[in-house]
Amino acid sequence: MITELGHFCLVLAFVLSVSQFVFPIFALNSNFKQLHLITLKMSLLNAICVLLSFMSLVWAFIVSDFSVALVAEHSHSSKPMIYKISGTWGNHEGSLLMWILILSIFGAGLALTQKTMPISQKSLILGIQGSIGSAFLAFCLFTSNPFERLSNIPLDGNGLNPVLQDIGLALHPPTLYVGYVGLSLAFSFAVAALLINTFDKNWARYMRVWVQIAWCALTLGIGLGSWWAYYELGWGGWWFWDPVENASLMPWLAATALLHSVIVVEQREQLKSWTVLLAIIGFSLSLLGTFIVRSGLLTSVHSFASDPTRGLFILGILIISIGPPLILFAIRGPKLKTDGPLVLVSRETALIANNFLLICATIVVLIGTFYPIALEMTTGMKITVGPPFFEATFNPIMGLLVIIMGVGPFMIWKQGLMRKTKQIWMFGIGITALTTFIIIQASTVLSIGAIVGISTVIWLGATIICDLVFKVRTLKRNNKSDFWQRLIHLQWSMWMAHFGVVIFLIGALGESIFKNETVARMHIGEQIQIGADKAELKSLSTRTGSNYEALVATLHIIDDQDNHIGTLNPEKRIYPVERQTTTEAAIRQKLTHDYYAVLGDGNQTDGYTIRLYRKPFVSWIWFGVLLMASGAAVSALKNINYHKKSIKVLKS
Repeated sequence: MITELGHFCLVLAFVLSVSQFVFPIFALNSNFKQLHLITLKMSLLNAICVLLSFMSLVWAFIVSDFSVALVAEHSHSSKPMIYKISGTWGNHEGSLLMWILILSIFGAGLALTQKTMPISQKSLILGIQGSIGSAFLAFCLFTSNPFERLSNIPLDGNGLNPVLQDIGLALHPPTLYVGYVGLSLAFSFAVAALLINTFDKNWARYMRVWVQIAWCALTLGIGLGSWWAYYELGWGGWWFWDPVENASLMPWLAATALLHSVIVVEQREQLKSWTVLLAIIGFSLSLLGTFIVRSGLLTSVHSFASDPTRGLFILGILIISIGPPLILFAIRGPKLKTDGPLVLVSRETALIANNFLLICATIVVLIGTFYPIALEMTTGMKITVGPPFFEATFNPIMGLLVIIMGVGPFMIWKQGLMRKTKQIWMFGIGITALTTFIIIQASTVLSIGAIVGISTVIWLGATIICDLVFKVRTLKRNNKSDFWQRLIHLQWSMWMAHFGVVIFLIGALGESIFKNETVARMHIGEQIQIGADKAELKSLSTRTGSNYEALVATLHIIDDQDNHIGTLNPEKRIYPVERQTTTEAAIRQKLTHDYYAVLGDGNQTDGYTIRLYRKPFVSWIWFGVLLMASGAAVSALKNINYHKKSIKVLKS
């Protein structure tokens, strides 16, 4: 009964989405303005229907209703409850329904908030959202029905892929989808503005909140994915330039450019056409990622096994969703006027340089991702574009971006530099040169690329700290009476996000430059060297988990003074239901480095293969991600608070 209710709600949501799309367009061409208000209510009903449908599917997984084909294929009665629930979106159909749910919630969120926005503008934005929702609901109902029934009900299910039975993968897809769908709302803002020609500071301010939410979620989602890859896949890394990883990185790069561009529109009413184009490109890349994951175009641990007909459906959605807006932009975009000239030494120019480098980086990732696919489709030749390509192309672009991040905040709007900027830059250059010299003297094996990378990170960190200290000291000198009250209004969100980049880069550079790796065949009692430390295999034992059997190794980490500094317990697990074997890495995290161990194949006679890593500062990668996302979240909350104050002013 609940399954039928979920299916019915999905059909009803499709009808509501089509109506949500049609009504605002009809209202623009008639005097029946009440349709705008009806559109807002429809978006709320649409969200309720999709939520009921999704919860029905979750319930089917919770109670192990194997009459539903999706549950039988991706669940098992012996699975822990958390993985039964996460199995709902650990597949193509369920994750697609979650995508639609988040899309509808974003629409409902817009309908319920930003009440100072003209209702006709809000209604049209929701209409564009309705068109996107209609397309994906049609895709869900006609090719990927999550409520499809089985005539012969099995006694038990096939289970979920063991590598997906993890808390990281339970959280990663929903967080990432929030980012993807948030960009759909920015896309709808842009298309609606092109249709009714509303480009001003208020439009940018309304849109910026949703871009910040999307960027924050994308940052956290990508961070969760890399964290999961680091501790679950057992290969010792956190980013492999996998095509599906790249598919999430490209929207993030475009969203970063969009976030900075919309600030220029809000502050100076410049870069309007560029901001609109970035909003369209950002969502296009999100749809492109959806196409990659679900088309069967490539095989990846991140992708869903899908047939090509589904890929063609998504490709059709991509063409229909993006083609008309790009044509509309080509017609109306050049007519957008910019108020005032663009001065070379200004914050606007720094943000334009920021945008240019981010788009260059996006193009590099796009080429590196799709060139092998295109080559194989046209010639049959298979090649791999991996880390060497991206290290030679992507990294230099991002290095220039980091340098500009240390310059841009000291420029002011319209023209000129902040007071004492040159002194701060000289101080930053001095700190960078001195610290780099000390590091070079301490380590003679650093490459030129490593030295440049370290120098750029030091430069960015030094300029951020100098900027913060200068602003706080100036504020304290000029505002002694209300210093603490004014202190909270400083640009903390920007400092947090930019310093998060510093922390992230320290982790990424430390892990890539200074890591140690050792692989050995070991018997119990033997030791191997890992950097300045040693690891001794103490024992091997077996244990039974909730739905697996595990062989567990016990490794003691010993320093050069033979002091015991930690224990690692890597595992090799066998999942009887799925008939799969996985490795569970053991990680001992410290502030300055991680010890990382993986148990491979072997036996008592020949020994067991042990892979050990010592990875300096690797945990800083995720501290940096959290700090970046926190900066965006703080800024979004300030923006939301601004809108609430605007409503109070209007009411008074």
